Amino acid sequence: MASQGSWAQVRQQARAQETQTEALFHTYAQFASTTDIDPEPSDEEQRTEEQLNEILEKVPPSSLSPDPQPISPIHQTNTLPPRHQRSALLQHLARLLDSEPTPPSALKSTNLARHREILQQHRTELSRLKSSLATARDRANLLSNVRRDISAYRSAQNPNSQNPNSDPHASEAEYMLGERGRLDNSHSMMDSVLSQAYATNESFGLQRETLSSIQRRITGAAAQVPGINGLMQRIGSKKRRDGIILGGLIGVCCLLLLWFW
Repeated sequence: MASQGSWAQVRQQARAQETQTEALFHTYAQFASTTDIDPEPSDEEQRTEEQLNEILEKVPPSSLSPDPQPISPIHQTNTLPPRHQRSALLQHLARLLDSEPTPPSALKSTNLARHREILQQHRTELSRLKSSLATARDRANLLSNVRRDISAYRSAQNPNSQNPNSDPHASEAEYMLGERGRLDNSHSMMDSVLSQAYATNESFGLQRETLSSIQRRITGAAAQVPGINGLMQRIGSKKRRDGIILGGLIGVCCLLLLWFW
């Protein structure tokens, strides 16, 4: 009965930790969903993240307490001691399950596996929320840098203008018009380069057509004079015959030279 009571007590603490983690996730997710997020994390955000890191942190078995005490209300809201971290509670549940004299029931094994699965899901969710917060904060910093660039551009364009009540929308529109002008200049340069490339390609095409026309004319001229083809064939035949005769003569001379050596 003592083992049953200890199992139920530790499992109740594990369920309480899961409920507390869900509440912390709800608070932590609100920071990521804020439209105008601060460039730097607030104290409440840092405190919530620290609590989530501590409650989901992996604890080595040597740091486990043999009999974890019930979670006090103070521990539910402030920094948790190592014995109240969820990893430690699940390790203690596993030790209780292994120390039972009889084989553990399938229900207890299933409950322990489910607690471990929920813990892994919560760790994955914490990583996702951290990534979302970092992305939102980077976006906010980028927008802040753009606003500073707009202000610097405005100061450079109007160095004598120190009126703090000037319309920021007009300055932003002026900055955007300047950016659009630079983009138009870039597009004009690209159009000029493309035009030159098209002209070069067209010139290559004309040269290719000219060479093809010359080849066709030469072929047509050769076909119109019947004697040229026959003459060329006779010249080729004579060259082959002379080559055969010369090769045979050289071979006979070599044989005679070897015979009388």
